[in-house]
Amino acid sequence: MKAQLSRRNMLVASAAGMALPLAALPARAQEKVAKIGIAIPAATHGWTGGLNYHTERTVKSLQAAFPQLDFVVTTAGDVQAQVNNVEDLIAQGITALVILPMESDPLTEPVKAAKARGIFITAVDRGLSEPGVEDLYVGGNNPQYGKIAADYFKGKLPDGGKIVVMRGIPTAIDNIRIEAFNAALEGSGIEVLDMQYANWNPDKGFEVMQDFLTRFPQIDGVWAGDDDAALGAKAAIEQAGRAEGMKLLGGSGMNRVIKLIMDGDTLIDADIFYPPTLIIPAITVTAARYAVQSPVHGIYTLDSPLITAENAAEYYFPDSPY
Repeated sequence: MKAQLSRRNMLVASAAGMALPLAALPARAQEKVAKIGIAIPAATHGWTGGLNYHTERTVKSLQAAFPQLDFVVTTAGDVQAQVNNVEDLIAQGITALVILPMESDPLTEPVKAAKARGIFITAVDRGLSEPGVEDLYVGGNNPQYGKIAADYFKGKLPDGGKIVVMRGIPTAIDNIRIEAFNAALEGSGIEVLDMQYANWNPDKGFEVMQDFLTRFPQIDGVWAGDDDAALGAKAAIEQAGRAEGMKLLGGSGMNRVIKLIMDGDTLIDADIFYPPTLIIPAITVTAARYAVQSPVHGIYTLDSPLITAENAAEYYFPDSPY
């Protein structure tokens, strides 16, 4: 199965808890038919905080709707802990694994080991370093994410300029985004002064931005790649008194950043949507495979459009933790 979920449909589904239509289906309460293991990063920054929140409420909803399913949720603060979690889930006899890898390379072999045992694999967001391991992939439109970032700076700097880039964590999606970004910038006259990993983290974003500001007397634009990193970069830029004439673009749609756009912030006037709610269809579709015997395989892709002052209100959810 291959399907495309539009951003709007995703938001509607998220708002409805997405499990509600399934909740109306009959459940065989006495017979356990599957154990679904979930391995996600701990809530170390805003986006993963939202991811944990939506994971908990989705599992709670599905568990109530389908008592014949067991769910085991694990979180990890570093890569090795997540590897250990995957191995523990395999030892517990899980039927399916929903995993958002902290990093692609170190998690690929453990997930392949799960696959070799016949475990159904759902990869979320960051993906694995080897194609074809997962049975189901749910993520945002990462080529679009990178291209929209490049198009944003081409619009802001039509005569060329100098920009710096903060990469995320070494993952498959980070590579995809950067490749699309570089390809879309070709021939624009925009020079990328440097790229460094900021790990989608505000503290690292602050540190990397301080380094950029020290080494480069002219910086016209910053692509932080993520809203947590962008807020760290914003603090460094403002502390150095370098905000005038500079544009800073993050990504993912954090409420705090959307509010800055709505309020007319001069440094951050746009964002790219990439919500942590993508964990909801990943868990729900995997559960449906066993709860209603639905043979699902393929790719679900969520759009990653540009958020500006004109449409920011559509993406602002003040009650959300992210």
